[in-house]
Amino acid sequence: MAEKAFGAIELGGTKTFVLIAKDRSKIYSRKIFPTLSPKQTIMDIGNFFQEQTNTYNVKLESIGIGSFGPLDLDPESKTFGYITSTPKLEWRFTNLKGKIEDTLQTPVVIDTDVNASALGEFQSLLDKDIFCFVYITIGTGIGGGFIINGKLVHGLVHPEFGHIKIPHDKRIDPFIGICPYHGDCFEGLASGPALQERWHISPNLLPKHHMAWELEADYISLALMNLICTISPQKIILGGGVMHQNHLFEKIHRKTRNALNNYIKSKYLEDHIHELITPPQLKDNSGILGALDLAINNSR
Repeated sequence: MAEKAFGAIELGGTKTFVLIAKDRSKIYSRKIFPTLSPKQTIMDIGNFFQEQTNTYNVKLESIGIGSFGPLDLDPESKTFGYITSTPKLEWRFTNLKGKIEDTLQTPVVIDTDVNASALGEFQSLLDKDIFCFVYITIGTGIGGGFIINGKLVHGLVHPEFGHIKIPHDKRIDPFIGICPYHGDCFEGLASGPALQERWHISPNLLPKHHMAWELEADYISLALMNLICTISPQKIILGGGVMHQNHLFEKIHRKTRNALNNYIKSKYLEDHIHELITPPQLKDNSGILGALDLAINNSR
C-alpha cells in the first residue's frame, strides 16, 4: 500500500524548485529546473511528481505552491489560482492551480512565493513567541510576506511590498527604474535586475566596496523604516539572491536605525537590531519548505 506524501512547488521567475516528502524530516526527492513557458514548466512539474511517486511508492495527498505573482487568491473569483498581471508576459493569466490539479489529479493550495517563504521561516520560529513577522525577498523581484497573529496576511489580493514608493533623489541616482508598472518603485530601484541595468554588470560580480551597495542599503533601509512604522514587526527576514551579499546587513542595520532617527523606542532597534533584521534561517529552502507546509496544513 502506498504511503501518503506531500508535494511542494516553488515557482520562481527564473527557476522552479519541486519536492516530494512525508514531512520536513523525511524528504524523498527534490529537483530544480528552469522556469520556461507555462506549458513546458507545468509538463516538467507533472513529470517529476509522476516519476517520483512511482519510484517511492507514495500517493500525493496535497500539493503546496508558492509562486511568483501577482496571483488571484480570492476563492470566490472566476480566476482563483491564476497568475495575473505579471511582468513575465507569457505567464499572464495562467491557471496555475487548475492546470497542476488537472495534471496530477491532486488537491492544490496556492500562495505567493514570498508568503511560502514567510511560512517556512515562521514555522522555524514557533518557540520564539513572535506573532508579528515579515519575510522580504530581494532578488529577481521584491516581495513581502506578512504573518500577524500566526496567520498569513491576505486582503484585496495579497501584499505587494515590492511596489511601494520610496524616496528617490534623482540628483544622486538618475536611474529611472525598471518596473514596467511603476518605474522607480522599490522593486524598480533595488531588485537584482535593477542593479544589473543600473551598473551594467551582474550584482554577483560587483565588488564588496562598490558604491552600488551603499545605494542599495539606502533603498532597503527606507523600505524597512516604512515597514517598522506601519506594522511594527518583531522579526524581519531578508532573503533572495541580492541578500547573499552578507556585507549588506551591517549597512542596512545602520541606515535603518538612522532613518528612524530614535523615534521608535525598542531595545531591538537600539541595541539588538542584528536580531530584528536577519538572513533566513533556512537559507534558500524557506520557500520550498513553506510550500510543503502549505500542503501539509491543507490536508488537516
